[in-house]
Amino acid sequence: MSASSRRALLTGASAAAACLLAGCGGTGTPGHGPSGDGRTAGRPSPAGPPGEPARPAAGAAPVRLRVPAIGVDTPVIRLGLEPDGTVQVPPVTAHDRAGWYAHSPVPGRTGPSVLLGHVTVGPYGDGVFRHLDRLRRGDRAEARLEDGTTVAFEVTAVRTVAKADFPTDDVYGDTAGPELRLITCGGPRTGDSYADNVIVFAARVPAARSSHDPGAR
Repeated sequence: MSASSRRALLTGASAAAACLLAGCGGTGTPGHGPSGDGRTAGRPSPAGPPGEPARPAAGAAPVRLRVPAIGVDTPVIRLGLEPDGTVQVPPVTAHDRAGWYAHSPVPGRTGPSVLLGHVTVGPYGDGVFRHLDRLRRGDRAEARLEDGTTVAFEVTAVRTVAKADFPTDDVYGDTAGPELRLITCGGPRTGDSYADNVIVFAARVPAARSSHDPGAR
């Protein structure tokens, strides 16, 4: 990750720790819809050494997320930062969707790609990440990108943490390879808010395993 990308990623990290997914309970201020210029991404970069998967193009944003173990198959929208520096969240709608924090790396490129989703969406019921805390080590997640590439990840850990103790460095910090973070609210609910965040950590599946996975597209 470049120094400028790293700075952009961390700009909203402290804000995310405090107010990530405001409105999980359904009555907070909803976030905006898709952001970005909507340009079509180029082709993935050539594959690396044998056994390593191709690296997606830097601009190939994710458009769909599948997490079969919890029945998630959702479109993905782009999220940026609000004028006050807080992280945008997906809008609270009946057709809930996950959102990709566009200041994080594209799924499949080195670094932690961060996707956010609601646990509940007010009068509409369950959010797209309602059962995120049910994931276990070894479960799969697949991100499909604008260029048609599908990148497979395997869950390495699931953590429920107090929002006051949000692990900013663990979520947004540099990683040796491509990783994924899925984040929602969790824990005790008081009124319209939740006390905790549920964070799923996942690492990219090597090409040899991904290509033989019957669930991969």
